Amino acid sequence: MERVVLTGLGAVSPVGLDAPTAWDAALAGRSGTGPLTRFAADGWPVQIAAEVKGFAPSPLVHPRDVKRMDLFAQYGLVAALEALRDAGLAEPLDLGDRAGVYVGSGIGGIGEIAGGADTARDEGADRLSPFFIPRSLANLAAGHIAMRVGARGPSLCVATACATGNHAIGEAFRALQRGDADLIIAGGAEAALIPLGLGGFMVMRALSRRNDAPESASRPFDRSRDGFVMGEGAGVVVLETLTHARARGARIWCEIVGYGLTNDAFHLTAPPPGHAGAARAMRLALADARLPPEAVDYINAHGTSTPTNDPEEVAAVKAVFGAHASRLCMSSTKGVTGHLLGAAGGVEAVFCARALAAGVVPPTAHLDEVDPDCAGVDLVPRVAQERRLRVAMSNGFGFGGTNAVLVFQAFDGASA
Repeated sequence: MERVVLTGLGAVSPVGLDAPTAWDAALAGRSGTGPLTRFAADGWPVQIAAEVKGFAPSPLVHPRDVKRMDLFAQYGLVAALEALRDAGLAEPLDLGDRAGVYVGSGIGGIGEIAGGADTARDEGADRLSPFFIPRSLANLAAGHIAMRVGARGPSLCVATACATGNHAIGEAFRALQRGDADLIIAGGAEAALIPLGLGGFMVMRALSRRNDAPESASRPFDRSRDGFVMGEGAGVVVLETLTHARARGARIWCEIVGYGLTNDAFHLTAPPPGHAGAARAMRLALADARLPPEAVDYINAHGTSTPTNDPEEVAAVKAVFGAHASRLCMSSTKGVTGHLLGAAGGVEAVFCARALAAGVVPPTAHLDEVDPDCAGVDLVPRVAQERRLRVAMSNGFGFGGTNAVLVFQAFDGASA
């Protein structure tokens, strides 16, 4: 099977409109959460969010094309174009039949769907935009990317809630290993900060209500956490076979070596005690990578800042890693980004690649007092740690019990 490497990184996030800026914020523990400005939420118990600020698709995207795209697809396209530039692939591009796009979304064009429903109700269905359906479909982020860069190879839109980004990258990894393509653009995009989206999570009581201190509301593993902060954005990486990357002289960020996926088959939204499904996904990813648990230096945790997820994830890590759990580092960068839903895994893959390249572990921001139920693992509270990093794992879990785990390894340039 082909070896697969990451050659390009792109991000649009609440802490930066490109990957380097987002990474700097993650290292500094600089929060992207603030008072909600996207719509009026007066009287709502949740009035905070991790919004993307200052985003403008132009000049990268022509205004004509912007009109055809929901915001999530705009985020995805801009992040993909950054990742391609970072990979040394400058436009104009015609990537051809051996290049694919695996960019998913947990919710897709919910903003367009909600607005279209209002139009159909108030003005009649004949007043809908002819772009209503194309802007609504979750696979159109991948579609717009493919059209823009001439990627005519395998295309896939994963929609597995908050595990979407991890699944998209993992499935792209498998396709490249099999030889189905030479290069795949992969990740996730999300833009659901509308009343319908935020309100839905709010009535589930999944969101933090720390309206008086929004900057520190996302506090994974902290004793006082009260829910996640809803965010938005996109994280996209360029994956290539090592053969293809070497042939064109590409700079390599790291190698992807393992992927595991499972389902809890337990509950709509909650993990089972001990999170056995997550533990199995981690074990499968390690087996796929042919690595022992002791080889892992860093875990980018799913770490949502919810009362249930955080301790169950720690329990799963302890089950998989045993005594090594106390020696590795595990942090949740959602302390700064908030929870980007389907885009989370893409942005966190970017952070894993940067961590391996820099030899530094980003902190868990706002972790003032570790919940006793989350103790026993170095959760990297508040301050980044310089470490010799060889292997990093990224966890992604979603509603419906879906789990996806990726394993990245520092690239040593050795032949297969």
